[in-house]
Amino acid sequence: MAATPGKPATATPRRKAGRHRGEGQWAVGHFTPLNGNEQFKKDDDGLNVRTRIETIYSKRGFDSIDPNDLRGRMRWWGLYTQRKPGIDGGKTAILEPEELDDEYFMLRVRIDGGRLTTEQLRVIGEISQEFARGTADITDRQNVQYHWIRIEDVPEIWERLEAVGLSTTEACGDTPRVILGSPVAGIAEDEIIDGTPAIDEIQRRIVGDKAFSNLPRKFKSAISGSPLLDVAHEINDIAFVGVNHPEHGPGFDLWVGGGLSTNPKIGVRLGAWVPLDEVPDVYEGVISIFRDYGYRRLRTRARLKFLVADWGAEKFRQVLEDEYLGRPLTDGPAPEQPLQRWRDHVGVHRQKDGRFYVGFAPRVGRVDGATLTKIAEVAEAHGSGRLRTTAEQKMIVLDVEESQVESLVSGLESLDLRVAPSPFRRGTMACTGIEFCKLAIVETKARGAALIDELERRIPEFDEPITININGCPNACARIQVADIGLKGQLVLDENGEQVEGFQVHLGGALGLEAGFGRKVRGLKVTSAELPDYVERVLGRFQAERAEGERFATWAARASEEALS
Repeated sequence: MAATPGKPATATPRRKAGRHRGEGQWAVGHFTPLNGNEQFKKDDDGLNVRTRIETIYSKRGFDSIDPNDLRGRMRWWGLYTQRKPGIDGGKTAILEPEELDDEYFMLRVRIDGGRLTTEQLRVIGEISQEFARGTADITDRQNVQYHWIRIEDVPEIWERLEAVGLSTTEACGDTPRVILGSPVAGIAEDEIIDGTPAIDEIQRRIVGDKAFSNLPRKFKSAISGSPLLDVAHEINDIAFVGVNHPEHGPGFDLWVGGGLSTNPKIGVRLGAWVPLDEVPDVYEGVISIFRDYGYRRLRTRARLKFLVADWGAEKFRQVLEDEYLGRPLTDGPAPEQPLQRWRDHVGVHRQKDGRFYVGFAPRVGRVDGATLTKIAEVAEAHGSGRLRTTAEQKMIVLDVEESQVESLVSGLESLDLRVAPSPFRRGTMACTGIEFCKLAIVETKARGAALIDELERRIPEFDEPITININGCPNACARIQVADIGLKGQLVLDENGEQVEGFQVHLGGALGLEAGFGRKVRGLKVTSAELPDYVERVLGRFQAERAEGERFATWAARASEEALS
């Protein structure tokens, strides 16, 4: 299935482009760029900007950077300009990009499958302390993000990361982003199948290849053989979910077209069972469909989910089989519903080799370089050389002997990293927010940390699984639509009629168990100051009204608007 930049993977007959420019789909002959993003990608591949960073921009400084590189191609190497300090949320949508840009960058380190060695984590921590003012957030896509990065320091940071096998290649941009993987792949006692070999082959074959470096927009991927469904497969562009086929044994169920943002869609099953060694081929076929048939006219419709919604699962599978694989896929079963509510692997768990893995929770993914370095030291002191990040902003130490578990737990908790966290620390997630993000309207990280503290103080007896996801804008990086309590940042009016930071509330979303989007109650908004009172109130009503064993999401779907207000 050979592919070249700008052309479909097969010599499929094309309909000649007429006067109507359509959706900008290459596969039907619409190659003319229909917006500025498509134009700068056509002018020069985003991967080429690395040379300019190393030879020009890092030597001449921020002011030497071409605008199309600064706000476009540099994303292909994990770099975004961060928000200039002091700009309030009311100006987010008003100011021009150059007015919002600071002269510092966010730099994203991609960590496919969440896999890290203690040596790698130590380097990540050292870079944070030396070049990023100590910042190092764990994201909900298993990455680590720095802030305060100077363009002058980027080449040395790359050199240090790549010396230990890490990369920022295509960590952002219209590219195949990081591949989520089960953080306990290959070690969990209950694992259906280990997807690690497929992740490795996809990385080797796809990441950094110019045949796939100009996609209509970002392409998010997930591969997990865990029965906990631990990679949010429902909201990825492509996902492979572990299943046992009654005739063929362990393999993967194929999902496509998931995504959130302002038009959320749950991915759809294609009904196909994929054996492990065929996962890279199928991945390449799906990403090629996106490249060739994906919509390139409007950025707001350029994700794969819109093509899948228009085509439907049957047509998408047919095109994949006929035009890209050249063979039919095997029909297969759907994954079983997970038996556990939590799927973040927090706590102490036995591995299949008899050792243990220990998962722990920072506050809303916020750590720092010094802490990451200490985590590496604690892990090594207890016999471990491997760690994992999770898709829930958590971390895991692997390969711990039983005799070392108690001491390891004590070492982690001395760093304020909880192995047995409250439901609020365990279930609260936050995006970057207005502190650094140019799209944000409100503060999130500090707000989430303060909310955790308040809820632990006010309702310490609450012990139900609960997810509280806090987002600084409508783009849903923190998955607000699929949380029990999803909080979408916006400016709201307080009791005095003053405009202040606050949130629109979504209630009863879920992934895994009966996946679906949260309910919006008309007019339900809270100010940031009122947030602890509101969450305490709604959780109190849930406890009072719930049926035995009823989940929050189920209660929220049936509760009165008064109970949710």
